[in-house]
Amino acid sequence: MKIETTKDVSFILDTLNKNNFEAYIVGGCVRDSLLKRQLRDWDITTSALPEEIIKLFDKTIPTGIKHGTVTVVINKENYEVTTYRIDGEYSDNRHPDEVVFTRSLKEDLSRRDFTVNALAYNEVEGLVDMFNGIEDLKNKTIRCVGDPNKRFTEDALRMLRAIRFACQLRFSIEKDTYEAIGSNYHLLKNVSSERIRDELDKILMSPVPSRGIIMLQETKLLDNIIPELNESVGFDQKNPHHDKNVFDHIMAVLDNSIESLPVRLGALLHDIGKPRTFTIDKKGIGHFYGHNIVSAEMSEVILKRLKYDNATIKKVLIIVTEHMSAYNNMKNKTLKKFISRVGVENLDDLFELQIADSKGHKKNADYSPILKRKNDVKKILDNGEPFTVSQLKITGDDLIKLGVKPGKEIGVVLKDLLEKVMEKPELNTKEKLLDIAKNKFR
Repeated sequence: MKIETTKDVSFILDTLNKNNFEAYIVGGCVRDSLLKRQLRDWDITTSALPEEIIKLFDKTIPTGIKHGTVTVVINKENYEVTTYRIDGEYSDNRHPDEVVFTRSLKEDLSRRDFTVNALAYNEVEGLVDMFNGIEDLKNKTIRCVGDPNKRFTEDALRMLRAIRFACQLRFSIEKDTYEAIGSNYHLLKNVSSERIRDELDKILMSPVPSRGIIMLQETKLLDNIIPELNESVGFDQKNPHHDKNVFDHIMAVLDNSIESLPVRLGALLHDIGKPRTFTIDKKGIGHFYGHNIVSAEMSEVILKRLKYDNATIKKVLIIVTEHMSAYNNMKNKTLKKFISRVGVENLDDLFELQIADSKGHKKNADYSPILKRKNDVKKILDNGEPFTVSQLKITGDDLIKLGVKPGKEIGVVLKDLLEKVMEKPELNTKEKLLDIAKNKFR
């Protein structure tokens, strides 16, 4: 079995081999090469010690020398080359207390997380598979190397990684490995929010994201990520417009969402406030008045806890808040206020969430009103019709020259002029706006 490597990678491997060191590409790059997936980077492992690696190459960076990693720079590209190692105890369930270098490839591979990531290759020896990783690749199975309880105790993030790989590769998780996640879920509390967030993002961006969220819920990992979502599991909506409980509806919306992180975060969180807003009327029909507002409030707490950046948080909160907005057959003025409130940069994401939400209600859902709204908005934008004060052909300075006092009064006048222009776009000329303002102050 032959794996094609780049000239740079071959050069690094050959240089190490010619100097009597073992060297292999290892881990994800081998796995993805065998699966014919696009490669992101090349990881190289070697029997050479860090100082020996540094001596062999013209340009190196001691990026993780404590853990045996040296970055070799070839043709302005960076390649991580790591010495075979044995990890010591993991007292914090995150990092080894010590790293011991070894000359044994088997000892190095035996500490890795999953069999499909414990594959090594070079052109001389071919594929090295000491833990039946090829068999698991063929069977589309994620299985821990050795005892899964030990692997997860060493680094609790591996539990999330198992689910992430299963989602990305469309694999299943081997029974003992899956049960070990359920037994060790509480260890995830020792992992940083940033590391958890990065794995969650990859799960959300996988082909069928609901698989990952359902596995997180089944194994109780969700308790340490978004425990609020557990409130929706099995929650009967008691409403004829819904054929699913709240959690299953959220999962359907998630799977119907486009491959955009803000949209998928919005899909995951858009109805998270429903259980907290549930009421039943005299006919026994369930309602969730104001659930979009409560969902946005809860979303802000969740996203900040997971250390998302401010721009992402802002966008998600807007589309969650506005996902119930409906402006069918409304006047352009109302639609313009909607555009101003949402922000042009958030409109497409909002419409995509609304379409996914519609598809998640029932089969053959009619989301044509959303498409019409999207088209009406496009016409307004294409025509350049104003919907914000900044688009007016008049400024505060112009009003001051008319005698308007600087301060709040200018804002009031500009807002009044915008109301008129939103109704009649043809009024948006400096001359006409000045005339309206003059008449107002006569």
